[in-house]
Amino acid sequence: MPKRTLEEMDHQSAQVSTPDLAHSKKKRKAKTAKEATEQENTVDSVEETKAERKERKRLKRMKKLGETETEGKPHNGIEAINPIAHQEELEASDQITDAKAAKKADKAKSNALKKAEKMNKDPNASNGEGLSAAILPVHNETWPYLSAGRDLIGVAETGSGKTMAFAVPCARHILSLPGGKNKGPRAVIISPTRELAMQSYEQVMLLAKVSGLQAVCVYGGVPKDEQRRALRTADIVVATPGRLNDLINEGCADLSKAKYVVLDEADRMLDKGFEEEIRKIINTTSTERQTLMFTATWPESVRALASTFMKTPLRITIGDNPTGDLRANARIVQKVEVVDPRNKEYRLMQLLKQYQSGAQKDDRILVFALYKKEATRVEGFIRSKGFRVAGIHGDLSQEQRTRSLEAFKQGGTPILVATDVAARGLDIPAVKLINCTFPLTVEDYVHRIGRTGRAGKEGLAITLFTEHDKAQSGALINVLKAANQPVPDELLKFGTTVKKKEHSAYGAFYKDTGSEDKVAQKIKFD
Repeated sequence: MPKRTLEEMDHQSAQVSTPDLAHSKKKRKAKTAKEATEQENTVDSVEETKAERKERKRLKRMKKLGETETEGKPHNGIEAINPIAHQEELEASDQITDAKAAKKADKAKSNALKKAEKMNKDPNASNGEGLSAAILPVHNETWPYLSAGRDLIGVAETGSGKTMAFAVPCARHILSLPGGKNKGPRAVIISPTRELAMQSYEQVMLLAKVSGLQAVCVYGGVPKDEQRRALRTADIVVATPGRLNDLINEGCADLSKAKYVVLDEADRMLDKGFEEEIRKIINTTSTERQTLMFTATWPESVRALASTFMKTPLRITIGDNPTGDLRANARIVQKVEVVDPRNKEYRLMQLLKQYQSGAQKDDRILVFALYKKEATRVEGFIRSKGFRVAGIHGDLSQEQRTRSLEAFKQGGTPILVATDVAARGLDIPAVKLINCTFPLTVEDYVHRIGRTGRAGKEGLAITLFTEHDKAQSGALINVLKAANQPVPDELLKFGTTVKKKEHSAYGAFYKDTGSEDKVAQKIKFD
């Protein structure tokens, strides 16, 4: 192949490149022209959009000023509007919408009121949302009087269904009030412990969902911010005395419109020293209130409180205990075992194995200890033996207590070790109970075992009694006999003497005067 000179190669390259360059220039010119056309179209589009926007603004000003000269005439492709006629149409539409909304609200209120009335008359009625109130004696006896607006004192045993006894009339009462719902507290339910407050709140919320009411649960151990916000629109306040009193003092809880006040477990609240807080709370409610008091016993302290705040109250006693004296639920099978203190934990383990095996392996068992340290130790001991267990006592945060309680309720943790902080308020079906240590008073014993045998069902309570508890033997024997329960011979050996009630200042020998004593009369001499 002949060699080409450098000049020949350059000349050939130039010949090949020239057409390509020309074609490229032509292509760039076409692209530039196309982009220019698109830009012009875009500018026109933007200008048209601006024109339309300007026209809309002009029509808006015309509408505001009430101009009518362009009525029915098109302008730049946009149909002119009669502002006055259009405004009248809008107002008419708003009126129709408001009327529909008001009619809808009245219908909802009427339906909710009918549901509450139906439940008031037929406790077996269900709303289709899981709420079904079983008919119980406490409901039959109290609802007619509460519906009539009477102040009422209900003396009933534990597990008798007291919560729904005051919750259903509460919802009906609020729905019948003028002024609508969610305008602030119209009802206040005061409970002695967080656990009982939370339990009552859950029952109240079942009714609130049906009737469109709002409720809030106020208790200590958690931040106040969320409770403050909820109090602004809540119709029903379920609270412990301490935290509610704090929020009242801060000006965050206005109870002046509350005309339905419930003192739940009144005897327990007085035992815990909440009398001053209760009086302060009641004094902030409406003077036209309806006041309810539910209690398991009828001691003098409860009578005195009732005489202060209630207007000719009607006292209803549920069961065969007309005097309101301390008495255990007759449906609870009480078994008392006298054991050596050193063998108590061994016997506890035998019982847990007995009731946590076979068909009963998922049964829930509530174990009571006396002190917080003891509860922690017993919980650790049970866990070390391979059982699923949780604890609830005063050293735990509210979050931990709630978590333990939920796990126990759902069945994920079948054993719960608790102090007396949980003796009231736990309402869990099919619970067996073991008193690992006897409480300080027989009153606490009755309330402890009241966690089983609830809502008309039978229960089982086993108590491990030692020589350290012999001071309570006489009172315990009386409770067993009153409930027709067997009294073991080992317990009788400790004696049947009942220790006299002691006063903090005057000891065991003082006269417990009552409000029913005769009032001194003024004698006038001539």
